[in-house]
Amino acid sequence: MKPAPFDYVAASSIEEAIDSLHQHGDAAKVLAGGQSLVPLMNLRLVRPGVLVDVNPIESLSFIEEDSGRLRIGALTRAHDIEQSSVAQHACPLLSEASRWIGHRAIRHRGTIGGSLAHNDPAAEYPLMAALLGARLVMRSAGGVRTLAAADFAVDYLTTALRPDELLTQIDLAVVPPGTGWSFREMARRHGDFALAEVGVTIVNRNGVIGDVKVAVGGAGPVARRLSTAEQALKGEAFRPDTVEAASHAAAAECQAESDLHASAEYRQHLVRTLVAEALREAWSRA
Repeated sequence: MKPAPFDYVAASSIEEAIDSLHQHGDAAKVLAGGQSLVPLMNLRLVRPGVLVDVNPIESLSFIEEDSGRLRIGALTRAHDIEQSSVAQHACPLLSEASRWIGHRAIRHRGTIGGSLAHNDPAAEYPLMAALLGARLVMRSAGGVRTLAAADFAVDYLTTALRPDELLTQIDLAVVPPGTGWSFREMARRHGDFALAEVGVTIVNRNGVIGDVKVAVGGAGPVARRLSTAEQALKGEAFRPDTVEAASHAAAAECQAESDLHASAEYRQHLVRTLVAEALREAWSRA
C-alpha cells in the first residue's frame, strides 16, 4: 500500500520544525529516520496531514561527553552511536546495544530520538534510556522541557511527548570506570524485535555487590527498571543463589504479556534466563 496524502515540510532549523508542529498540532508527525513511521504510513495505520522532516537540521546530530553525562542529539543515527569512540568510552553498553538494532541499513537511517519517541518496548534504545537514567530534552514554542525516561515512556507506543514538542537531546549517565555491564536479547532471528531483552550494570566491592541496575524490555508495555531484582542483589555476595533469587524476582516483576509472538509465561522464562546470564557477564567485567 501507499500512504494517504499529506503535506511535506523540510525544516531547515529547530525553530522551523517547532513552528510547523505548533501550527499543525495533532495533524503533524516528525520524520527522522522513518524506520517505524514510514511502514505505518504505508499500511495507513498512521495518516499524518503534515510530515515535518527534520533531517536537514544538522545541529540535532551529535555525541558529546560532558560532566559525567553522555549527550546525544535526537537525530543521531544508530550506526554513529555504535561506531562512536566517545560513546564506546563513556557508555560501552549503549554501543553494544546499538549493534543489535535491525540490520546495517536500518542502523544507518534509524535515529535514537525516533526510537524513543516511537517507544516500542521491544526496541533497544527505550531499554537503554530506562537503565542509564536518561533525561530527554524537548522543545516547543512554549520553551524547553526535560523528563526522566521513566516519566517519558507512558505505555505501549505512547510517550509524554506533546504534539507540538520536538525531542532534541538525550542525556545519559556515563558508566563509571570499573562498572561491569551486559546487554542480552532474545529474538527469533537477528534484526527482529526482541521477545525479551535485558540490560545490567553492576559494581564489585571486594566480592560484594555495590551499585546495581537491572532493566528489561520486550516483555511488557514499556521498558523499565526492576527494583525488586536490584534490591535482591545490592549488598549481597555474588553467589549462584543470589543470582537465582534476583532472576526469579525479575521474572515476577517484568509485567510480561502474551501476543502472537510469545506467551507471557515464555517471556518470564526468557527474562529469568537473560537476567542470570547478564548478571554473570556484568560481574565478570566489574
